[in-house]
Amino acid sequence: MEEAAELGNYLPLSFKSPKEQEYITFLWDAFETNYIHGKHQFAFLAYHMLAMSFVYFNIWQIKHTEPGDFVKALIGFGKDMEKTLLEAGSPFVFSTVNERTILRFLKLIGKRQRKDRHLRQAGGRPKRHHPS
Repeated sequence: MEEAAELGNYLPLSFKSPKEQEYITFLWDAFETNYIHGKHQFAFLAYHMLAMSFVYFNIWQIKHTEPGDFVKALIGFGKDMEKTLLEAGSPFVFSTVNERTILRFLKLIGKRQRKDRHLRQAGGRPKRHHPS
């Protein structure tokens, strides 16, 4: 639980809208409540969503601080998705992109994909947490 709280150090301190703040607060509450009650599969899901929020916020920052790199990395997307991402008004717009693709996009921007375990889990989650 203490290690999970470390992720909070990488999320924004303030948000553009109250809805974004409410969403992140909800995810933390869901994580903590499920973890405390031994519902680890649900705690993991909330934690994963927090980790992906971290990724979306990073891409959002890059979009604003390094727009040239951001535009270059859009080369793999279709025109509609490219337009959507260029006009994104919130970091959560990036959640419309497949997780593996968004992590590859982060790599294309020129930022090394973090090797933290909370981001590595994105690729393995479906096999571990689906009944098939």
